[in-house]
Amino acid sequence: MGKSDTATPRERYRAQVRTEIKEHAWQQIATAGASALSLNAIAKQMGVSGPALYRYFAGRDELITELIRDAYRSLADTLGAAAAEGADLSGLAHVLRGWALADPHRYFLLYGTPVPGYHAPDDTTAISSEIMATLLTACAALVPEAPEAQAATEAPFAAHLEKHRAWAGDHPAPPAALHLAMSFWTRMHGVLSLELAGHFTGMGFDPDRLFAAELDALLP
Repeated sequence: MGKSDTATPRERYRAQVRTEIKEHAWQQIATAGASALSLNAIAKQMGVSGPALYRYFAGRDELITELIRDAYRSLADTLGAAAAEGADLSGLAHVLRGWALADPHRYFLLYGTPVPGYHAPDDTTAISSEIMATLLTACAALVPEAPEAQAATEAPFAAHLEKHRAWAGDHPAPPAALHLAMSFWTRMHGVLSLELAGHFTGMGFDPDRLFAAELDALLP
């Protein structure tokens, strides 16, 4: 029996209102960006008073945090499901791009310019760590166990990451896999951020082909 099956009518109503508030918040973000998010404006759209909404979210920051949690959860679950079905690192890259293209504003809330004055609570990083763990596992699967891998392991940045791996949590990935994961993360997000921000518009090439070429150059 799921949680919704045991919820009281009051709890179900509260969940419905919170969902409606978040839907209006995403519409505001799509129109004016996260920095312009306003509970009072959402209240006006919903035909209620501003104070009424503060019974559901204590303020703008709590609402942004909820949206960030939802976005991270969506991406973590999407990548996790793909990995469970056998997607390798290349497959995960295309899943990431598809997720980003489906909702650019959601993507930019996670990986775009930080919202001025907002500081995300520590628990949001726990969900983002799931995403990195999925990628680290895929990277570790690509790192050969043969002696040839030693050269990659001894590369200066890989050696640096071996001693500075807090970002990888307790994942047992070897240095070469850490290096690949970090390179994957920065290069894929770099291309995606430029594409979603419209910087390729009018340049006359296919961003999908650029993404594929960058991915091919990255993979061992």
